[in-house]
Amino acid sequence: MTQHVSPPRDGTGKTAPVDQPPVWRGLLARVDLRTLSLLGVLAALIVVGGVTKPDEFLDTRNLQLVLTQGSVIGVVTVGMTFVIMSGGIDLSVGAIVALASVWATTVATQEYGFGGILLTAVLVGLGCGLVNGLLIAYGGMVPFIATLAMLASARGLALQITDGKTQIVTVDSVLDLGLRDAYVLGIPPLVMVFAVVTIIGWLVLNRTTFGRRTVAVGGNAEAARLAGIDVRRQRLYLYLLSGLCCGIAAFLLIILSGSGQNTNGNLYELDAIAAAIIGGTLLSGGRGTITGSVLGVLIFTTITNIFALNNLQSDVQQIAKGAIIVAAVLVQRRTASTT
Repeated sequence: MTQHVSPPRDGTGKTAPVDQPPVWRGLLARVDLRTLSLLGVLAALIVVGGVTKPDEFLDTRNLQLVLTQGSVIGVVTVGMTFVIMSGGIDLSVGAIVALASVWATTVATQEYGFGGILLTAVLVGLGCGLVNGLLIAYGGMVPFIATLAMLASARGLALQITDGKTQIVTVDSVLDLGLRDAYVLGIPPLVMVFAVVTIIGWLVLNRTTFGRRTVAVGGNAEAARLAGIDVRRQRLYLYLLSGLCCGIAAFLLIILSGSGQNTNGNLYELDAIAAAIIGGTLLSGGRGTITGSVLGVLIFTTITNIFALNNLQSDVQQIAKGAIIVAAVLVQRRTASTT
C-alpha cells in the first residue's frame, strides 16, 4: 500500500514553499562548456599578445585589422559549418572565392560599378555552389571528389581570366568601404557584414526548419528520408548556401585588397574546416554551432596576428594550427566516446 506524504506546511496552514535552486545554476547549465573553453583560449591568446607586444597588439588599429581579416574567412566558415553539419565537405571554397573575385573585377564587370561587382561575385559563388550541389545530391558523387574537381576547375578558370595578372579595382564606391572614413563607431564595414551573416546563420540553424533538417540529414540521412525530408534537395540547398557565402567573402576580399587575383582564397578551405572543427562541428555531421565556428575563426586570426607581430616564421604558425586541429579532433572523439 502506497503511503501518501503531505507537503510541508508553515504555521498558517499553507503549503511551505519548496526550495528552488539558484537562478545562476540554471543559466550555467545552459551555457555550452565548449563555448566557454573557446572563450578561455581566445582570452589567453589576447593576454599573450598583450604581454609580448603590448603597444602593437592592443592598439585599436591592430584589433580592427584582426577583425577585418577574420571577417572574410569567417563568412566562408559560416557556410562551411552548415555543409559539414550535414555530413558533407567543401574543398572548393577557396577556389570559388578566387574565381568570384577575378570575375567580378574584370574591366567589363567594373563598368557596371558597385552593383555589377557585388552581383557578379554573388552569382559566381551561387553558380559554383549549384554545380557542387547537383553533382553531389543528384549525381551521386562523393563530396570530397566533387568539390576537389571544382577546386581544380575554379582555380584554372581564375588563372585563365587573369592570365596570372592582378586586376586592380577602379570603382571608388567599392574602394571607399575599405577606408577608415567608412568605419561606423570604429567598426569596419567588413566586420559589420560578417556580424550580419553570423546572426542570420545562427537564426537559420537554430530557429528554422532548414536548420533542423540540416542537423537531421547529418545525424542520419536515411532516418531523415524516412521522416519525409528530401535529403537530396536539402544537400543542394546547403552547397548553394556555401557558394553564396563564398561570393560574399569574395566581395569583402575585393574591398580589403582593392584587387582581384587568381591566388585569392588560398587555403581558405583548410582554415574554414579547421575553424568549424575546433568550434565543435563534427566531421561526421549532426552537430555544430555557428558561435563555436566564429570563435574558431577569431582564434586562428589572433594566432596569425600574434605570430606576425613577433616576426615568427609562417611554418611555425602552420605547425601551431595543425596542433590545434589535432587536439580539437581528439577532444571530439573523447567526447563522443563518453556520450
